[in-house]
Amino acid sequence: MASYSVFKSPVLRNLAACRRQFGTTAAARSTRARIPAALEERVTQALDGMKKAGTFKTERVITTPQNSSIKVQNSTTPVLAFCANNYLGLADHLVVVQCISQFLDTCSNGLSSVRFICGTPKIHKDLEDQMSKFYGQHESGDTILYASCFDANAGIFESLLTDQDAIISDSLNHASIIDGVRLCKAKRFRYANGNVEDLDRQLTLAAEAGCRVKMVATDGVFSMDGVIAPLKDICDVVEKHDAILFVDDAHATGFLGPTGRGSGEYWGVMDRIHLVNSTLGKALGGASGGYTVGDKLLVSVLRNTSRPYLFSNTLAPSVVGAAEAAIDLVDNPTTRGPLLDQLWSNARLFRTRMSEAGFVLAGEGHAIIPVMLGDARLASKMAEKMLERGIYVVGFSYPVVPKDKARIRVQLSAAHTTEQVNGAVDAFIEVGRELNVI
Repeated sequence: MASYSVFKSPVLRNLAACRRQFGTTAAARSTRARIPAALEERVTQALDGMKKAGTFKTERVITTPQNSSIKVQNSTTPVLAFCANNYLGLADHLVVVQCISQFLDTCSNGLSSVRFICGTPKIHKDLEDQMSKFYGQHESGDTILYASCFDANAGIFESLLTDQDAIISDSLNHASIIDGVRLCKAKRFRYANGNVEDLDRQLTLAAEAGCRVKMVATDGVFSMDGVIAPLKDICDVVEKHDAILFVDDAHATGFLGPTGRGSGEYWGVMDRIHLVNSTLGKALGGASGGYTVGDKLLVSVLRNTSRPYLFSNTLAPSVVGAAEAAIDLVDNPTTRGPLLDQLWSNARLFRTRMSEAGFVLAGEGHAIIPVMLGDARLASKMAEKMLERGIYVVGFSYPVVPKDKARIRVQLSAAHTTEQVNGAVDAFIEVGRELNVI
């Protein structure tokens, strides 16, 4: 694990002392605006309902960098983390951390504005060029950076589609796609998750409705289920209808496919996907940041009309540095090979042992492996008991997943050792028997 002196920084200690000395006083607190009684009652009832249903979410505080082993506040014993999107273990990789430090030294903390006003830092253009080459788009394509993949998804549909067009979206697409679609005026069609026959029907309906441009939107990997979208079949249907294909590849970029290019490479259809949105905040360094890569013409429109790009601060240089280093590691077969081998070996081991023990698992062929439990309170209780045994996992329940589909979503990483994976399975078996899950 990389060394982070920031956790012991005298600057932070001094800031904490200032807050204690000059922080909010009782008199100052009493002057804040009161919440209207009707809103307070409504919110209180909603929170009470969540707690009774077992869907209320609390955030555990961790005191160490993200890695396979972390520390939770008020606990002296490290726990094993099986809930992060740190698929390649790069969040605290020494090369990534060194590049972050280098970019901070040379580019400071940020631009304090947006690129069309204050100019585009060369490091951002370099990263966009690097991403275009990563996807084989360095000649005909381009990349645009956002503060997050959520922003990228929020900005793409409104910029490219009009009220004369159609968006045909998978029923289990990520919330950011759903929100992005809501912002545009295109006619909306939805097809059953991964069902290419239903996709074909919806595209036919869009054509019959007179829609000029038809865009199909899908996650490359459905993160709550660990399911990889059938992109080869989807491409066939998209091309049959002369539509365009948009893929959100947040849970695939960097590690899915032979060289980590994502779900398009996994299915051998990279050259058949028109637009890819993804994140720098998962496998590629674990911080934040997102992007769109695609045809230069389309990216040019986004630079001029995409509201999250035009009205959000430019990506921090430290994040740019982390992403650049992470992509270099993925691009290098010497570093990529061992990481991918360890990741997929861990995933196979976990899935095999958990299935043999009698657990019901979702997904297939991915490092996301949901342990299906059904009841929200059971999922929450199981997660707490796992933490007592040194395994950090989280229960997922409504509205994050459908009602009665509560689960613990386990995420494997190349940072996990075989011993750690076996230890997690042993704890699952012990707790599963205690709670009569198996």
